Amino acid sequence: MSAQRKDDHVRLAIEQHHGHSGHNQFDQVSFLHHALAGIDRPEVSLATTFAGITWQAPIYINAMTGGSAKTGAINRDLATAAREAGVPIASGSMNAYLKDPSCAGTFRVLREENPHGFVMANINATTTAGNARRAVDLLEANALQIHINTAQETPMPEGDRSFASWPGQIEKIAAAVEVPVIVKEVGNGLSRQTLLRLQDLGVRAADVSGRGGTDFARIENGRREVADYAYLRGWGQSTAACLLDAQDLTLPLLASGGVRHPLDVVRALALGARAVGSSAGFLRTLLDGGVPALITQLTSWLDQLAALQTMLGARTPADLTRCDLLVHGELRDFCADRGIDPRRLAQRTGTTPGNGNGNGNGTGPGAGAAGAGVLNEMTGSTP
Repeated sequence: MSAQRKDDHVRLAIEQHHGHSGHNQFDQVSFLHHALAGIDRPEVSLATTFAGITWQAPIYINAMTGGSAKTGAINRDLATAAREAGVPIASGSMNAYLKDPSCAGTFRVLREENPHGFVMANINATTTAGNARRAVDLLEANALQIHINTAQETPMPEGDRSFASWPGQIEKIAAAVEVPVIVKEVGNGLSRQTLLRLQDLGVRAADVSGRGGTDFARIENGRREVADYAYLRGWGQSTAACLLDAQDLTLPLLASGGVRHPLDVVRALALGARAVGSSAGFLRTLLDGGVPALITQLTSWLDQLAALQTMLGARTPADLTRCDLLVHGELRDFCADRGIDPRRLAQRTGTTPGNGNGNGNGTGPGAGAAGAGVLNEMTGSTP
């Protein structure tokens, strides 16, 4: 049944994106154009650092699949593309392997095809510390993702219905494994309050993974005999909203959920993410055009990211947090409801003479802090 569920997830995820309008709340974030902000391309680096981890590019192939023959073949191809493009990759949930070691090869292929790459194992929040170590060992993983997914489990016919133990189990896993632990949502977002709690639990980073991409509550509802949880469609916060909600926190953030192209990547980086992941978009490319098409897409994204940083005057991905952003529409309403002043985002470069940071107008004192903490005291309220 687990293997069939994994195959169903891939099929339903692809079906979900057919005919999709393509719009999400990333479209409500735009850069204020400074026509003299540009720098020279050789000055640009794509490298990003967080939680003691350094990646040579700020994009990664996020968690997808594994556990069946079909999904094992997908993982092999994804790992090949990650190796050739030089980007990190995450496994899909390894719960199937922890229950049935005979499917280990469908996950292990991520390391076999990508022996020197950055590979993340993936488990759920009910996993024991011992099994967490097993998952890390199988992949010789460089980091461990723990996915949290109450909005997916609730309509899932065979899903969990007991969530109270999750925080304590996350804390145990974080203390037990020797690699950095990254907690991620699966498409419904991480609120500010959740991120603060995760930091207290010893988590090294968090992937906000917000609404806008694959909707797993909708997928699980589609697997029910009667699709009676349709009202959960669209549950949660968008990725952009999550990043806005977390602007003054110190926990390093990754971003995924609804990332469609390199502009969404630089939007997320400018909102404070250290790196940005995608799943469904890369999977569609792989299934439509094979490994060569995915390698081409990944290398094209990297080239375009460097080009956009050059235009925006950002020598590094972290420097994008110094760029002026405009927030529109429902996302601006979200800011008002959460006590966030979006005007601060639109005034990050200041009006002082250029100080060599590549942002044209200069940044003014203190405006160059990178990462998620660039808008300290932005909300003016306690969590």
